[in-house]
Amino acid sequence: MKIPSLLHRRRYSFGRVFWITLAIYLGFTFIGLIGMYVTPQANKAPNWDLVFSWPNLLSKVFSVFFFAFFYFVTLNMFYRLFAGKHRALQFVQPVVMSLLLMGAYYAFSFLCLDKLKYSISTAHPNLEEELTVGLMVFVFFVSSLVITGVSMLLAYFTYLRDERKQRKILEAQKMQLEVEKSQANFNFLKAQINPHFLHNTLNFLYAKSLPYSSELSEGILTLSDIMRYALGPAARDGKVMLKEEIEHVRNVIKINQLRFSNNLNVQFDVNGVVNGATIVPFVLITIVENAFKHGDLKDQDRPIVINLNIEDEAVTFFCRNKKKAGPKEISTGIGLDNIKKQLDLTYGRNYSLQVKDDTEFYTAELTITQL
Repeated sequence: MKIPSLLHRRRYSFGRVFWITLAIYLGFTFIGLIGMYVTPQANKAPNWDLVFSWPNLLSKVFSVFFFAFFYFVTLNMFYRLFAGKHRALQFVQPVVMSLLLMGAYYAFSFLCLDKLKYSISTAHPNLEEELTVGLMVFVFFVSSLVITGVSMLLAYFTYLRDERKQRKILEAQKMQLEVEKSQANFNFLKAQINPHFLHNTLNFLYAKSLPYSSELSEGILTLSDIMRYALGPAARDGKVMLKEEIEHVRNVIKINQLRFSNNLNVQFDVNGVVNGATIVPFVLITIVENAFKHGDLKDQDRPIVINLNIEDEAVTFFCRNKKKAGPKEISTGIGLDNIKKQLDLTYGRNYSLQVKDDTEFYTAELTITQL
């Protein structure tokens, strides 16, 4: 999916800006009318002839269309400047233009519309005498500055929100591409191996080894089950049955026990009902293999503890191992990074993977709240 650049897009449509401006204007007008009745000075009713006079209505309509146009232009202008990451000096010209535009509005509104409006009423017969020219200019300038500042802030916060959203989309796309690349590489490797040939070969070796060593034949049979699971097809959604993943974990533990003459201290417990639950393949086994690779497997007082709890649609997988003493194997972290990407794509926010690496123990806990 191609994402349009923030720099080359018109973020605000005139229709949307117009209706929002109209709603705000009507809201302030309604509040003003209410205020005329609730304030202590409200001893007399409003001059309705003035309120509903055609010059006053023309002034209101002109104001709504002007501010809709003003915000439409300035919001899109400031948005493009923020998206282009321009320097502060490059904002001077747009700000000055906005202030001049507001000045023209106030001049026209005061000199033309207000004069026309009050020419039919005695409410303010001498408007020029109530405010000095300097005070009027100051009020108009400050209000213009505030309105322009509001436009800049709205554009800036909208840009920040859009940039954050676009960054998340790009990260998700990048992650998707990496997973697809990994899956393509895995499928290529699988295609190089004929599963039936491999399975038949292992069965042949299993049959031949039976008269000589039950331990060897058991290892070959377990390896056959592991390879069948690893090379087998997944469902369309990329998931496998949870019970198959659990069985795969048991087989990996079993073949490692055979390697070390059943001297490994491993505790694996499954609690809850599995039923037809599914899960992303190789997620649990990657955590277990990491424990076998870096853990002290023969300490009888500190076993590798593996717990899987299933409750409704939630799964919690816990794995803790004592670290090996002496030189450590170099870990690239690729395995955990890959499963994090798979979990992100499949479960989104419905999972958490917490890894704790202290001086003596390594602990990983995976929680999936919605399988």
